[in-house]
Amino acid sequence: MKAGVGGIWRIPPSFDGAKRAPLPRFTALDENDRIRVAEFFRNFGSLCRHVLAPGGHVLLAGNSFLATLVFGSMVEGGLEFRGQLIRPVTTLRGGDRPKGAEEEFPDVCSLPKGNFEPWGLFRAPLPKKMTVAEALRKYGTGGIRRSADGTPFGDLLDNVGRSSRAERQLGGHPSQKPMELMVTLVRTSLPLGKGVVLDPFMGSGTTIAAAEICGYESIGVEASKDYYGLAVATVPKLVALKRSLFPGI
Repeated sequence: MKAGVGGIWRIPPSFDGAKRAPLPRFTALDENDRIRVAEFFRNFGSLCRHVLAPGGHVLLAGNSFLATLVFGSMVEGGLEFRGQLIRPVTTLRGGDRPKGAEEEFPDVCSLPKGNFEPWGLFRAPLPKKMTVAEALRKYGTGGIRRSADGTPFGDLLDNVGRSSRAERQLGGHPSQKPMELMVTLVRTSLPLGKGVVLDPFMGSGTTIAAAEICGYESIGVEASKDYYGLAVATVPKLVALKRSLFPGI
């Protein structure tokens, strides 16, 4: 990916002089690649369970092509699958005609065009016979937070769009999530509005900025020194940019 030479990475063409970031071609994964993906998320699920309070939740962005593999591996790592959250968004995945035979089969798509992003929702198991109410009293966990107007939190995230131009200019991460989305998810993750939000893949810091807006404690971890420095500089600017959009949180 860093060399820009393809492999399992799709190098999108440039438009209007704008260089676009490479994207993983998940359909190009071979069996060994899929085994490594499964192993990674089994281990990740196990590590999540280790640091979570009983009943604590994990939200994991995915894609429809690998969701079954990734989400199933998280369960094998020891977490409970609690459903999917669906974010409508048009992606670059799918919709292409058969490669090398576009003219021969003009009315065929090799995969459906991607128009949504699935988020897996997982929970650390509760102690045997412990109810959600008991977990809420003891740990402040076990459920998710209702919407600000008191209605149940829904699994269709149809009220968030793409990152604004101002957000992208501040962040610059290739997979930066919209602040509206992250504030919604972060607020939901702590049912009583108390606890610590951990993002082990912090990127440009949108999760941490969302936690700041919600008044939550948070910890961000990022392996890339470049992105870590970006997050340190970006989080206060994202908070200042977006705080006025979320009154009452």
